[in-house]
Amino acid sequence: MHREMTADMSAPARLRAGADLAAHALRVRLGLDSASPAGRFFALAAPFALAAVAVVGGLHLTRWYAGLVLSPAPVGVQLSATDGAWSLYMLCSLLVCVGAITALTGRWGAGTGMAVCGLLGTAVQGTVGAHMYDGATVPVVALLAVAVVLACPPDRRGDRRLSAAAGAMAAAGWFPVAVVNAGTYTGAFGVTTDYGVWPMLVLAFTGAVLALRARSSGLREMGAMAVASPPLVTYSYETVWGDPRPSLGTLLLLLVAAALTALFQAVRRRR
Repeated sequence: MHREMTADMSAPARLRAGADLAAHALRVRLGLDSASPAGRFFALAAPFALAAVAVVGGLHLTRWYAGLVLSPAPVGVQLSATDGAWSLYMLCSLLVCVGAITALTGRWGAGTGMAVCGLLGTAVQGTVGAHMYDGATVPVVALLAVAVVLACPPDRRGDRRLSAAAGAMAAAGWFPVAVVNAGTYTGAFGVTTDYGVWPMLVLAFTGAVLALRARSSGLREMGAMAVASPPLVTYSYETVWGDPRPSLGTLLLLLVAAALTALFQAVRRRR
């Protein structure tokens, strides 16, 4: 039947149709189709994984840009002295941010393609130790984000409600920290760091809001936020130069938010 349906197609179209068929069969075998609980779970987690990597990439970009603009050295001199590996890292971060924004604003296929390319580039750089953050954390986190995004079933991608919530979460997680960072450079604020906790707090709050709107126990929503959170946890770890306590605190936020949401839902049902 498949051969007859694709007989009049061009060779690239037949190859694409065969790849779609094989991918669907693999999803069914792995239990990641849209009818399975795992498929629905990753459909919920994927937009927020994109939002999380966009927040981290956006914070790196704005911090670099603020330092570039506020430095007394001419911009041209700074750019010419920039390390090639760092420039490539910033380019990958820009690709991730643009891709995430594109995906969450309606063009899921093109956006996720750009974001995945940026994440894979970051993973390669981290593997060879070619940018400022050493160790295995960066490539592992980037590949986990790619896996979460690609695990979303095709017919559940680009959900407008979830994309809007993820976009709002990304904006709320990025903007205040970017403002504080810029103020730190100019001396306008006394705060030098938020220990990376604010974006994670916004993610946990978003999960609680989704659970309350769905009138669920919150376990599914908080589980999806936990799956999407590794980039933010790693950002917190990097912000304090390897101190694990803020990172553990950000993970504790999810557990506390899940417990409070479940308690609130239990009380509301009794009423």
